[in-house]
Amino acid sequence: MDIDCKSALEIVTLMNTEDSQVAEAVRQELPAIAQTVDTIVARLRKGGQLFYVGAGTSGRLGALDAAECPPTFGVPREMVQALIAGGHRALTESVEGAEDDRAQGYADARQAGVGEKDAVVGIAASGRTPYVLGAIQWARERGAATIGLMCNRPAPLAEAVDIAISPLVGPEVIAGSTRLKAGTAQKMVLNMLSTATMIRLGKVYSNLMVDVQPTNAKLVARALRILQEAAAVSPNRAEELLAAADNEVKTALLVALTGMTVEQARHRLAQAQGHVRLALARGDPAT
Repeated sequence: MDIDCKSALEIVTLMNTEDSQVAEAVRQELPAIAQTVDTIVARLRKGGQLFYVGAGTSGRLGALDAAECPPTFGVPREMVQALIAGGHRALTESVEGAEDDRAQGYADARQAGVGEKDAVVGIAASGRTPYVLGAIQWARERGAATIGLMCNRPAPLAEAVDIAISPLVGPEVIAGSTRLKAGTAQKMVLNMLSTATMIRLGKVYSNLMVDVQPTNAKLVARALRILQEAAAVSPNRAEELLAAADNEVKTALLVALTGMTVEQARHRLAQAQGHVRLALARGDPAT
């Protein structure tokens, strides 16, 4: 209650102490998080999409996670999408009142084409944001899998979804400022959802991002390092492999590890649904 009387060091120390509780709150929700990952993977494997829906900080965190999936894991932009109350403008500024519009959430989910193949994660620290509840209502009516990510129980969102993830982080150091511990907990959970999902979909080999899209100098360098580490090849050989595979890291890696041609590697990966380990387990190159 007297945080305004404290020094800068005392303030950040207090915040750090509070933040240390977040990981434990998330740990308590790991079974629900794992269940959600399995649900999302099943939907994506059948051609569905993953939608994050939120308002304010929650919406921005969802948009951030969605935006990072294509460059990191090489998935199409439409595979992971975000809906935020107030639209794109709300990504950089506050759009007052947008979160209270349940009908707009319903309409945005309908406009986005949310359907029975999809998974929808509603993100709301309070668990009662009308915009999110409206989108979840549409998703349920269409047969989509619904997940709620909130930092409050009981809550309307928890009652409206198939799976509820509720890391209870406790009061914020600034009362009601859910961009703090609640936002940190939401970011941690979203990291788990997208990363574990992509691992299960074969986007990672060992702990390497083998579906990374080398679209800039940094990512080209990363792709080359992945090949050098995973295939134990020289920098020059890594460049040759990546160029021959048209910048497809997984294809280049399979060529390096098996000696098959680029076309054989692509065929093998297709048979293995993009999983490098499964492709390697199939034995000699197909003739």
